[in-house]
Amino acid sequence: MVQPSKSQSESPAPGAPVPGRAWLMLALATVGFAVNFWAWALLSPLGPRFKENLDLTSFEQSLLVAVPVVVGSLGRIPVGALTDRFGGRVMFPIVSAATIVPVLYLGLAGHDSLAALLVGGFFLGIGGTAFAVGVPFVSAWFPPERRGLAIGVFGMGMGGTAISALTTVKLVDAGSMSTPFVITAAVLAVYAVVAVLVLRDAPGRTVPTEPLTRRLAATLRLGVTWQASALYAVAFGGYVAFSVYLPTYLRTGYGLTQADAANRMAGFVLLAVAMRPVGGWLSDRVGPVRVLAGALAVVVAGALVQSPTPSLAPVGTIAFLAMAAALGAGSGATFALVALLAPANKVGSVTGVVGAAGGLGGFVPPLVMGSLYGAYGSYALGLVLLAVVAAAALVFTCTGVRHALARRTTS
Repeated sequence: MVQPSKSQSESPAPGAPVPGRAWLMLALATVGFAVNFWAWALLSPLGPRFKENLDLTSFEQSLLVAVPVVVGSLGRIPVGALTDRFGGRVMFPIVSAATIVPVLYLGLAGHDSLAALLVGGFFLGIGGTAFAVGVPFVSAWFPPERRGLAIGVFGMGMGGTAISALTTVKLVDAGSMSTPFVITAAVLAVYAVVAVLVLRDAPGRTVPTEPLTRRLAATLRLGVTWQASALYAVAFGGYVAFSVYLPTYLRTGYGLTQADAANRMAGFVLLAVAMRPVGGWLSDRVGPVRVLAGALAVVVAGALVQSPTPSLAPVGTIAFLAMAAALGAGSGATFALVALLAPANKVGSVTGVVGAAGGLGGFVPPLVMGSLYGAYGSYALGLVLLAVVAAAALVFTCTGVRHALARRTTS
């Protein structure tokens, strides 16, 4: 049974008005998330250019893009635990300042060889850990009945990947290879300074006293850790997978130009980002289980409709936009579930593990889709597999997750 910590009583009281400072902290955390994700995603838009300039193979290009994703995902586990201990006021500036180093390295010196890019990409993964800082930081500022909306709004910071997708190549073309990296580093530096001066942890924040390894072990024994990890691997993992692979899918399956495919991918990303706070808001009102069930049902239907590669207008467009909305709402609902079930002094640790699962969930599908297309010349089987995985998550939500939430409510 998942038992809320007694220290949750120190968070804002249910029904109490949310102070204005809480909204300011939410806004600053969301900006910090977006800026760090902007940096985290800098290499992906330049992948084709590096492939051409450095004569990379398709695998080497995929590896280049994947390294920051994997490091940023796994890095959320220790960073989330450290946030439980030291708070977002300390961790946000540290993560932002640390990300400046690989950003400047890649822009000024580390883009002339695959080895240099991989080293820079490894440390660029630090930016992807900002998510595990923001969720416990924001959660502590809001009462339980408002946390779904608050964490959903914070989750809009994942739109930083869209900033990178829309600006990086244009900035390189307008200036030089170093231009987008120098600009991003400057923005990170400004944010780190503002965070030091303005960010404050919530009054009464619970500070764990156990050693890091013991807290991580305790986190892994919580049922909510594994429940939310499985759901987030599908919801956020699906979003990441589509945001990475959709341009390739549209170019191969429909013969779109690179620019047209990139613009449609940006539309997919923006809709998913916009729906994330909606998923959190709905979770506050009707419960995260209902929102997750509805979202996963839409993903099942959308993937099945899209599997035979129907005409892009209107069937394909509707299917992809429906899945974008559902994946965004489902991601918001997952962390509304975490806010309800995780003990207050372990929200960061749980967030780290769940966030890692989501990032890794987005790493596998593009590889599967590419392999299946290479073997069969069709994406149908890959989309059917997505529908099967989403259906399994739907069944799990309506059984195991529903029962866990009911036990928490009656305990």
